[in-house]
Amino acid sequence: MLDTTAQVRLLRAGDLAAIRRVLDVDPVTNVFVDARVRAAGSDLRRLGGQMWGFDEDGQLASLCYAGANLVPVAATPAAVAAFADRALRLGRHCSSVWGPREAVAPMWEALTPAWGPARGVRAAQPFLTMRQQPTVALDPSVRRVRMDELDLLYRASVAFFREELGVSPEARDGGAFYRARIADLVSRGHAFARIENGEVVFKAEIGVATPHAFQIQGVWVRPDRRGEGLSRPGVAAVTAVGLREVAPVATLYVNDFNVPARRAYAGVGFKPATTFMTVLF
Repeated sequence: MLDTTAQVRLLRAGDLAAIRRVLDVDPVTNVFVDARVRAAGSDLRRLGGQMWGFDEDGQLASLCYAGANLVPVAATPAAVAAFADRALRLGRHCSSVWGPREAVAPMWEALTPAWGPARGVRAAQPFLTMRQQPTVALDPSVRRVRMDELDLLYRASVAFFREELGVSPEARDGGAFYRARIADLVSRGHAFARIENGEVVFKAEIGVATPHAFQIQGVWVRPDRRGEGLSRPGVAAVTAVGLREVAPVATLYVNDFNVPARRAYAGVGFKPATTFMTVLF
Protein backbone atom coordinates (compact mmCIF):
# COMPACT_ATOMS: atom_id res chain seq x y z
CA MET A 1 0.00 0.00 0.00
CA LEU A 2 1.25 3.48 -0.87
CA ASP A 3 2.32 5.47 2.17
CA THR A 4 0.33 8.64 1.50
CA THR A 5 1.60 10.31 4.67
CA ALA A 6 4.95 10.74 2.96
CA GLN A 7 3.24 13.01 0.45
CA VAL A 8 2.11 15.52 3.09
CA ARG A 9 4.48 18.41 3.68
CA LEU A 10 4.52 21.72 5.46
CA LEU A 11 4.19 24.41 2.80
CA ARG A 12 6.41 27.49 2.74
CA ALA A 13 6.81 30.72 0.80
CA GLY A 14 8.26 28.91 -2.19
CA ASP A 15 4.96 27.05 -2.55
CA LEU A 16 2.80 30.17 -2.84
CA ALA A 17 2.31 29.91 -6.61
CA ALA A 18 1.21 26.28 -6.26
CA ILE A 19 -1.07 27.15 -3.33
CA ARG A 20 -2.61 29.87 -5.46
CA ARG A 21 -3.30 27.39 -8.26
CA VAL A 22 -5.16 25.05 -5.92
CA LEU A 23 -7.23 27.83 -4.34
CA ASP A 24 -8.11 29.38 -7.69
CA VAL A 25 -9.85 26.23 -8.88
CA ASP A 26 -12.77 27.23 -6.60
CA PRO A 27 -12.05 30.59 -4.93
CA VAL A 28 -15.66 30.95 -3.80
CA THR A 29 -15.87 27.74 -1.76
CA ASN A 30 -12.28 28.33 -0.59
CA VAL A 31 -12.86 31.95 0.45
CA PHE A 32 -11.80 31.44 4.08
CA VAL A 33 -8.43 29.84 3.35
CA ASP A 34 -7.89 32.14 0.38
CA ALA A 35 -8.38 35.17 2.64
CA ARG A 36 -5.88 33.81 5.16
CA VAL A 37 -3.28 33.24 2.45
CA ARG A 38 -3.78 36.73 1.02
CA ALA A 39 -3.48 38.30 4.48
CA ALA A 40 -0.22 36.43 5.10
CA GLY A 41 1.30 37.73 1.88
CA SER A 42 4.69 36.27 1.14
CA ASP A 43 5.25 35.09 4.73
CA LEU A 44 3.21 31.99 5.50
CA ARG A 45 4.29 32.28 9.13
CA ARG A 46 1.61 34.96 9.36
CA LEU A 47 -1.18 32.50 8.50
CA GLY A 48 -2.12 31.98 12.12
CA GLY A 49 -1.44 28.30 11.59
CA GLN A 50 0.24 25.89 9.21
CA MET A 51 -0.58 25.03 5.63
CA TRP A 52 -0.18 21.38 4.77
CA GLY A 53 0.14 20.22 1.21
CA PHE A 54 -0.50 16.88 -0.45
CA ASP A 55 1.29 16.06 -3.69
CA GLU A 56 -0.01 13.80 -6.42
CA ASP A 57 1.92 13.03 -9.61
CA GLY A 58 4.62 15.44 -8.51
CA GLN A 59 2.28 18.43 -8.12
CA LEU A 60 0.51 20.06 -5.20
CA ALA A 61 -3.07 18.78 -5.37
CA SER A 62 -4.67 19.36 -1.96
CA LEU A 63 -4.30 21.71 0.99
CA CYS A 64 -5.23 21.68 4.66
CA TYR A 65 -5.17 24.79 6.82
CA ALA A 66 -4.22 23.80 10.36
CA GLY A 67 -4.76 26.57 12.87
CA ALA A 68 -7.62 27.27 15.26
CA ASN A 69 -9.61 25.36 12.65
CA LEU A 70 -8.65 22.36 10.56
CA VAL A 71 -9.90 23.10 7.03
CA PRO A 72 -9.25 20.77 4.06
CA VAL A 73 -9.18 22.33 0.58
CA ALA A 74 -9.64 20.36 -2.64
CA ALA A 75 -8.85 17.26 -0.61
CA THR A 76 -8.87 14.01 -2.57
CA PRO A 77 -9.61 10.75 -0.70
CA ALA A 78 -5.88 10.03 -0.46
CA ALA A 79 -5.22 13.55 0.82
CA VAL A 80 -7.97 13.23 3.44
CA ALA A 81 -6.39 10.05 4.78
CA ALA A 82 -2.94 11.63 4.82
CA PHE A 83 -4.10 14.87 6.47
CA ALA A 84 -5.95 12.89 9.15
CA ASP A 85 -2.85 10.81 9.82
CA ARG A 86 -0.72 13.95 10.21
CA ALA A 87 -3.30 15.51 12.52
CA LEU A 88 -3.31 12.38 14.68
CA ARG A 89 0.48 12.38 14.87
CA LEU A 90 0.61 16.03 15.94
CA GLY A 91 -2.35 15.89 18.34
CA ARG A 92 -5.39 18.12 18.42
CA HIS A 93 -4.70 21.85 18.60
CA CYS A 94 -7.82 23.08 16.80
CA SER A 95 -11.27 23.96 18.13
CA SER A 96 -13.08 22.67 15.06
CA VAL A 97 -12.78 20.77 11.80
CA TRP A 98 -14.86 22.18 8.98
CA GLY A 99 -15.13 22.51 5.24
CA PRO A 100 -16.72 20.57 2.37
CA ARG A 101 -18.58 17.59 3.77
CA GLU A 102 -17.07 15.11 1.30
CA ALA A 103 -13.66 15.78 2.90
CA VAL A 104 -14.60 16.49 6.52
CA ALA A 105 -16.82 13.42 7.00
CA PRO A 106 -14.10 10.83 6.22
CA MET A 107 -11.50 12.94 8.00
CA TRP A 108 -13.61 12.99 11.14
CA GLU A 109 -14.20 9.23 10.85
CA ALA A 110 -10.43 8.73 10.94
CA LEU A 111 -9.95 11.20 13.78
CA THR A 112 -12.83 10.06 15.99
CA PRO A 113 -11.08 7.22 17.87
CA ALA A 114 -8.43 9.62 19.18
CA TRP A 115 -10.21 12.98 19.13
CA GLY A 116 -13.79 12.01 19.88
CA PRO A 117 -16.33 12.44 21.14
CA ALA A 118 -16.93 15.88 19.66
CA ARG A 119 -18.85 18.55 21.53
CA GLY A 120 -21.05 18.90 18.49
CA VAL A 121 -21.26 17.70 14.90
CA ARG A 122 -23.07 19.79 12.29
CA ALA A 123 -23.19 17.09 9.64
CA ALA A 124 -24.98 19.02 6.88
CA GLN A 125 -24.56 22.76 6.39
CA PRO A 126 -25.76 24.10 3.03
CA PHE A 127 -23.14 26.44 1.56
CA LEU A 128 -25.04 29.18 -0.24
CA THR A 129 -23.97 31.74 -2.82
CA MET A 130 -25.48 34.81 -4.45
CA ARG A 131 -24.18 36.86 -7.37
CA GLN A 132 -26.93 39.38 -8.07
CA GLN A 133 -28.26 42.24 -6.01
CA PRO A 134 -31.24 41.33 -3.80
CA THR A 135 -34.64 42.09 -5.26
CA VAL A 136 -36.34 42.03 -1.84
CA ALA A 137 -36.67 45.13 0.31
CA LEU A 138 -33.54 46.11 2.24
CA ASP A 139 -33.75 47.15 5.88
CA PRO A 140 -32.85 50.87 5.79
CA SER A 141 -31.98 50.75 9.50
CA VAL A 142 -29.17 48.23 9.00
CA ARG A 143 -25.90 50.14 8.71
CA ARG A 144 -22.21 49.90 9.43
CA VAL A 145 -21.39 49.84 13.12
CA ARG A 146 -19.32 52.78 14.38
CA MET A 147 -16.30 52.26 16.60
CA ASP A 148 -18.04 54.12 19.45
CA GLU A 149 -20.70 51.37 19.28
CA LEU A 150 -18.21 48.55 19.75
CA ASP A 151 -19.45 47.68 23.24
CA LEU A 152 -23.00 47.25 21.94
CA LEU A 153 -21.88 44.98 19.11
CA TYR A 154 -19.53 43.03 21.35
CA ARG A 155 -22.34 42.16 23.78
CA ALA A 156 -24.56 41.01 20.93
CA SER A 157 -21.69 39.03 19.41
CA VAL A 158 -21.04 37.22 22.69
CA ALA A 159 -24.73 36.33 22.87
CA PHE A 160 -24.59 35.02 19.30
CA PHE A 161 -21.44 32.98 20.01
CA ARG A 162 -22.92 31.36 23.09
CA GLU A 163 -26.14 30.50 21.32
CA GLU A 164 -24.52 29.22 18.13
CA LEU A 165 -21.56 27.32 19.57
CA GLY A 166 -22.67 26.50 23.10
CA VAL A 167 -19.62 28.03 24.78
CA SER A 168 -18.51 31.55 25.68
CA PRO A 169 -15.78 33.39 23.76
CA GLU A 170 -14.82 34.93 27.09
CA ALA A 171 -13.94 31.62 28.73
CA ARG A 172 -10.18 31.61 28.04
CA ASP A 173 -9.00 35.21 28.08
CA GLY A 174 -11.99 37.17 29.26
CA GLY A 175 -12.92 37.89 25.66
CA ALA A 176 -9.82 39.91 24.71
CA PHE A 177 -9.16 37.99 21.50
CA TYR A 178 -12.82 37.93 20.47
CA ARG A 179 -13.26 41.63 21.20
CA ALA A 180 -10.20 42.42 19.08
CA ARG A 181 -11.70 40.39 16.25
CA ILE A 182 -14.98 42.34 16.47
CA ALA A 183 -13.11 45.64 16.66
CA ASP A 184 -11.17 44.74 13.51
CA LEU A 185 -14.39 44.06 11.61
CA VAL A 186 -15.83 47.38 12.77
CA SER A 187 -12.69 49.27 11.78
CA ARG A 188 -12.83 47.76 8.27
CA GLY A 189 -16.50 48.60 7.83
CA HIS A 190 -17.47 44.93 7.76
CA ALA A 191 -19.80 44.92 10.79
CA PHE A 192 -23.46 45.79 10.31
CA ALA A 193 -26.34 46.16 12.73
CA ARG A 194 -29.77 47.54 13.38
CA ILE A 195 -29.54 49.42 16.65
CA GLU A 196 -32.62 50.59 18.53
CA ASN A 197 -32.63 52.42 21.86
CA GLY A 198 -28.98 51.60 22.44
CA GLU A 199 -29.39 47.86 21.78
CA VAL A 200 -28.48 45.67 18.82
CA VAL A 201 -31.59 43.92 17.53
CA PHE A 202 -30.00 42.52 14.35
CA LYS A 203 -26.39 42.06 13.36
CA ALA A 204 -24.23 40.38 10.73
CA GLU A 205 -20.63 40.68 9.60
CA ILE A 206 -18.64 40.19 6.44
CA GLY A 207 -16.25 37.84 8.18
CA VAL A 208 -13.82 37.13 5.36
CA ALA A 209 -13.36 38.64 1.93
CA THR A 210 -11.20 38.29 -1.16
CA PRO A 211 -11.44 39.86 -4.62
CA HIS A 212 -13.52 36.81 -5.62
CA ALA A 213 -16.03 36.44 -2.78
CA PHE A 214 -17.03 37.42 0.72
CA GLN A 215 -18.68 35.45 3.49
CA ILE A 216 -21.48 36.70 5.73
CA GLN A 217 -21.16 35.44 9.29
CA GLY A 218 -22.62 36.02 12.71
CA VAL A 219 -26.22 36.62 11.63
CA TRP A 220 -28.24 37.16 14.80
CA VAL A 221 -31.57 38.61 15.86
CA ARG A 222 -32.17 39.42 19.52
CA PRO A 223 -34.36 36.61 20.90
CA ASP A 224 -37.27 38.84 21.93
CA ARG A 225 -37.43 40.31 18.40
CA ARG A 226 -37.53 37.05 16.50
CA GLY A 227 -40.56 36.41 14.38
CA GLU A 228 -40.78 40.05 13.29
CA GLY A 229 -39.17 39.47 9.91
CA LEU A 230 -35.88 41.25 10.65
CA SER A 231 -33.52 38.62 9.21
CA ARG A 232 -34.46 38.72 5.54
CA PRO A 233 -34.25 42.50 4.98
CA GLY A 234 -31.23 42.70 7.31
CA VAL A 235 -29.24 40.05 5.46
CA ALA A 236 -30.37 41.60 2.18
CA ALA A 237 -28.96 44.96 3.27
CA VAL A 238 -25.59 43.47 4.18
CA THR A 239 -25.49 41.41 0.98
CA ALA A 240 -26.26 44.46 -1.14
CA VAL A 241 -23.35 46.42 0.34
CA GLY A 242 -21.00 43.46 -0.01
CA LEU A 243 -21.86 42.84 -3.65
CA ARG A 244 -21.55 46.53 -4.44
CA GLU A 245 -18.35 47.28 -2.54
CA VAL A 246 -16.48 44.09 -1.60
CA ALA A 247 -16.66 41.21 -4.10
CA PRO A 248 -18.91 39.80 -6.85
CA VAL A 249 -20.10 36.72 -4.93
CA ALA A 250 -21.74 36.58 -1.50
CA THR A 251 -21.48 33.34 0.47
CA LEU A 252 -22.63 31.92 3.77
CA TYR A 253 -23.34 28.53 5.26
CA VAL A 254 -26.12 27.51 7.61
CA ASN A 255 -27.10 24.49 9.68
CA ASP A 256 -29.60 22.32 7.84
CA PHE A 257 -31.85 22.18 10.89
CA ASN A 258 -32.15 25.99 11.10
CA VAL A 259 -35.25 26.16 8.94
CA PRO A 260 -36.16 29.82 9.66
CA ALA A 261 -32.67 30.99 8.67
CA ARG A 262 -32.68 28.87 5.52
CA ARG A 263 -36.02 30.36 4.51
CA ALA A 264 -34.71 33.87 5.14
CA TYR A 265 -31.58 33.31 3.05
CA ALA A 266 -33.58 31.73 0.23
CA GLY A 267 -35.88 34.73 0.33
CA VAL A 268 -32.90 37.06 -0.08
CA GLY A 269 -31.80 35.10 -3.15
CA PHE A 270 -29.09 32.72 -1.91
CA LYS A 271 -28.82 29.37 -3.71
CA PRO A 272 -27.21 26.08 -2.56
CA ALA A 273 -23.75 25.51 -4.04
CA THR A 274 -22.34 22.64 -1.95
CA THR A 275 -22.56 21.24 1.58
CA PHE A 276 -20.22 21.89 4.48
CA MET A 277 -19.73 19.97 7.71
CA THR A 278 -18.42 21.22 11.06
CA VAL A 279 -17.08 19.27 14.02
CA LEU A 280 -16.85 21.27 17.26
CA PHE A 281 -14.56 20.49 20.20
